[in-house]
Amino acid sequence: QLQASGGGLVQAGGSLRLSCAASGRTFSGHAMGWFRQAPGKEREFVGAIKWSFGAPRYADSVKGRFTISRDNAKNTLYLQMNSLKPEDTAVYYCAAASRPIITSTLGCYSAYDSWGQGTQVTVSS
Repeated sequence: QLQASGGGLVQAGGSLRLSCAASGRTFSGHAMGWFRQAPGKEREFVGAIKWSFGAPRYADSVKGRFTISRDNAKNTLYLQMNSLKPEDTAVYYCAAASRPIITSTLGCYSAYDSWGQGTQVTVSS
């Protein structure tokens, strides 16, 4: 239901854009977001957007550098990542919530019930 792509190897300071293609039913749910997991670390919230709320929410670590957007015609969610840092290296996952989600829980991975397979982002110093 979710297909993430766009990862790769980039130098520090560079940019990447991740895409998450979703089925129509998944895309019309209540929220979609991005999480990441670095080796040996827990999965952490990157950013998410709640359709009824509108404005995306971001983790402090990426605020001002990452931007979430969507293309309704393509049922695709994007994560534009600028000014990448080595600490951004991780597997990035897109997620979707098919049930109503409280805005304050956008950063909780348990609030999402559909997950993509992940795409690797590696930032070299």
